[in-house]
Amino acid sequence: MKILITGLTGMVGSHLAEYILASHPGVEVHGLVRWRSPLDNIRQILPQIHLHYAELRDLNSLIVLLNKVKPEKIFHLAAQSFVTTSFDAPADTLHTNVIGTTNLLDAVRITGIDPMIHICSSSEVYGQVTAEELPIKENNPFRPASPYAVSKTGEDMISLQYFLSYGIKTIRTRMFTHTGSRRGDGFAESAFAKQIAEIEAGIRNNPVKVGNLDSVRTFADVRDAVKAYWLLLEKCTPGEVYNIGGNRTMTIGDMLEMMKGMASCKIEHEVDPSLLRPSDVTLQIPDISKFQNATGWQPEIPVEQTFQDLLDYQRNRIKK
Repeated sequence: MKILITGLTGMVGSHLAEYILASHPGVEVHGLVRWRSPLDNIRQILPQIHLHYAELRDLNSLIVLLNKVKPEKIFHLAAQSFVTTSFDAPADTLHTNVIGTTNLLDAVRITGIDPMIHICSSSEVYGQVTAEELPIKENNPFRPASPYAVSKTGEDMISLQYFLSYGIKTIRTRMFTHTGSRRGDGFAESAFAKQIAEIEAGIRNNPVKVGNLDSVRTFADVRDAVKAYWLLLEKCTPGEVYNIGGNRTMTIGDMLEMMKGMASCKIEHEVDPSLLRPSDVTLQIPDISKFQNATGWQPEIPVEQTFQDLLDYQRNRIKK
């Protein structure tokens, strides 16, 4: 079997490739990369995978890629995924996430291949929910609160449209917060871990700079997430959408305190107004029963291990 991962060099893509290589040795792993994509996250598996240079915004490059590889499964993870960045570059975010996904699906249609396709939407499409709407189900209204969330709403809906109009076998996920080693520095938990590691190493001073600590998130480990994604294309139904998320809910402040407790020195923190978003999503608690009923998946890695691994990852980066 041949599978194609877009966003192979990111946190989730690299962990997914590692999981497939370790657990499904008969699978041939292909990855879409751009000429400027950093390969740090996949350097350890480069001899075992096949890289192809293409660009989501270039339809012809995707047609050439799909004609060459003819994957039976596609995991579409590539995106402009930083919420804060989307406020600074909204058009670029929309172009990458909406037009890029449309190009990929159009390339599937044009080439006539018939893969199962995982479309990675986001819990951000739900926006700010009320307490009465918890836990969040797949039929909850969309209230996107950032250009990133708008782009993921568009990606979600165009993927449904290509299923309805052309029979292309898309399955959408709305993944809630997931993290671990290789998490980009623009995300709160990774930014905290990086600052703590730098304070420990004596290369920056206290305090850790933080944004809104009152937001509520339900955390999952990236290694559990990629197992869920594999099961998605094994057991779930094309045209459907599934919430996926962890089983530990806490505020961002609680998460910070947990990380501070893992530090080798006293860590202080203060709010940096520049880290506060123009609009924010502060209540994210998922109902994942639909996905669990379809697959039997359960998150297994405790958040304490997740945050410890993330902090150790940042410590190791400093040593290098």
